[in-house]
Parts: sequence; C-alpha cells; structure tokens
Amino acid sequence: MSAEQTPLSIEVTMPREDVALVIVKGFLDVDTATELHHHLANQLHHGRRHLLLDLSSVPFMDSSGINIILKAYKETRQVGGSVGVIDPAPAVQRILDLTGVSLTVPSYRNADEALDGTCDALSRP
Repeated sequence: MSAEQTPLSIEVTMPREDVALVIVKGFLDVDTATELHHHLANQLHHGRRHLLLDLSSVPFMDSSGINIILKAYKETRQVGGSVGVIDPAPAVQRILDLTGVSLTVPSYRNADEALDGTCDALSRP
C-alpha cells in the first residue's frame, strides 16, 4: 500500500433488524477487499439479509471491490435479501457503470432512500 492511500475503515450500524448499513472509507482494492468481505459475511451470518454499502468516502475501487459487491449480491439473493450502494464517489460510480454492476446493484443518494429501497424490495413478489 502506498503512503498516499487511505487505510480502509469500516463502520457497521443496524438501522433495522435485518439491514446492515456498512460505511466504507478509504481505498477498496486487492489489499483491503478481504476485510470488507469479512464484515459483510459476518452481517449475513447474523441474519442481516439487506446490506447497504455507503461508498461515498471510497475514492478508489478496483476489481477486487467489484467482486466483493457481486459476491454479497449473490449471497443476499439466496436468502431473499438485497445489496444497495449509497452515494458512490464519482470514480467508483464510473467503475460500477463500466462493469455493468450498476445494472444489477441499485445506487441510492442517501441512507434514507436506500432503506426505502429495501422496503420496496421486500414488497416485490
């Protein structure tokens, strides 16, 4: 990791019993993606079916971060849950768009909108 990179910081809150809001700060890359994966797996293990990833403070994400998001998407769908991304930084949104992830994983402007999105996902057949 270069001296210019921001170390990864992850904070998890539970706005609802089945929802984990995961606030990620720093570079999400090959050196840090495993840490995020462990946090997400832990939330799923504890019954959180909906994972909301706040990526507003992630200035850079590589394919490792994309893989973690897609893996979380697959795992949450198996238990009737969902994954959403909150306010991704412009560079991260570009990666999500270029890779097609934004077609599968919805993006929201803020946590309230994302929570409303999880309620909508619950009401769909």
